[in-house]
Amino acid sequence: MKRRIVLLGPPGSGKGTVAQLLEANFQLEHISTGHWFRREMAEGTVLGKQVEGYVDRGELVPDDLVLGLMENWLTPGNIEQGFLLDGFPRTRPQAEALETFCAAKDAPVDVVLYISCPEDLILERITGRRVCLGCGKNYHVRTLAPRSPGICDVCGLPLAQRADDTLPVVKNRLEFYEKITEPLVEYYRESGKLVSLNGALGSEAVYDEAAQVLAA
Repeated sequence: MKRRIVLLGPPGSGKGTVAQLLEANFQLEHISTGHWFRREMAEGTVLGKQVEGYVDRGELVPDDLVLGLMENWLTPGNIEQGFLLDGFPRTRPQAEALETFCAAKDAPVDVVLYISCPEDLILERITGRRVCLGCGKNYHVRTLAPRSPGICDVCGLPLAQRADDTLPVVKNRLEFYEKITEPLVEYYRESGKLVSLNGALGSEAVYDEAAQVLAA
């Protein structure tokens, strides 16, 4: 069974929902860099203040800030139990640093799941998305509404639209993704670890296919 996983795909491809399902059913540590950064921002930490502008504008957080947290994310416990990286790596230097780090721990990444999705569907998904800033659970006003409007099913806190889920910011994020992160697809394809999944089919279908890959 594959236990050390990278999840790639553009914003709105369904990575977050698929990651939550994989985390629950495979007992993996879901390491979401986006949620990590937003938590730091909400708490007003030094890191939160450093990354806030990048996140709100939909820009990539610089490599040096991201790589400085890698050891916090990939603890010995997470490496032993198994992890699912969501939002990292996003650039080739980050991918190379991750490869070096994991090789030193004798724990290479097992598989890279790449979720592709058409842009028009991505825009619809993201602009309707709502998130609990307490526990990070994701919802959608049309396809994944909470039981009580505007309230998280898990912790009961209010839901909100993230600043980076507005249309101008989403388009900016997609431009950055295409230019900076999309080349990682070829990088991991050359390594033989890439598995492509069709995000347009919906999160449950993508999860089913991903689960078969991980169980192999």
